[in-house]
Amino acid sequence: MSGLPALMLSILMLAAFALAGGGAWLILKGRDRRKGALMLVAAIVMLGNVLVWTV
Repeated sequence: MSGLPALMLSILMLAAFALAGGGAWLILKGRDRRKGALMLVAAIVMLGNVLVWTV
């Protein structure tokens, strides 16, 4: 895979890592646990999408 699809998957993975890190930070700091959990769920969904698209 090359070109635009590879770029889109790379950006999606970076966004998933950013969401997972931000969600974990929110949960660990106790600021807004609900938003943190939703961010973690969104990261898992993004990761699942990348796995499906690459298979």
